[in-house]
Amino acid sequence: MLLLCIKIFFVRILDVSLGTVRTIMTVKNKNIIASIIGFIEITVWFLIVKEALTTENNSILIVFSYALGFSTGTYIGGIISNKYIKGYVTVQVITTNQELENIIRKKGYGVTTINIENKNQKMLIIQINNKTVNELKTIINKNDSKAFVVINEIKYIQNGFIKK
Repeated sequence: MLLLCIKIFFVRILDVSLGTVRTIMTVKNKNIIASIIGFIEITVWFLIVKEALTTENNSILIVFSYALGFSTGTYIGGIISNKYIKGYVTVQVITTNQELENIIRKKGYGVTTINIENKNQKMLIIQINNKTVNELKTIINKNDSKAFVVINEIKYIQNGFIKK
């Protein structure tokens, strides 16, 4: 039974991680890749569920192995997607720091600036690779800890400048 629990745990990690990547591929309009991943994911899922449900052993450890594999797979799937799946985000910053735009540009980012009427504020719009979000957030927080920051995923970009 211990071997079955270990098998269920690791196979659930695999199929849930695949599910996370499949979902991201679908959102990014990579439908053929998402379909292939989905086929593998469901095949793996079906085989392990079948084995878990047809065993003669009714131990609660099987349920815990299944649930722990699911939660661990969710965590690992998130790590995989953050590390390996390329994406872009738009960062909008409303700031009173009149130098923040230049500071961000000196770090190699492209910045579009909109002056906000009747206020001593600017809106900075920056499109970046999702791998550089933390670096940019650090720059913003260091130079204007009260800046209003909104980050949104981008589905499509045409032209422009994005720091690699």
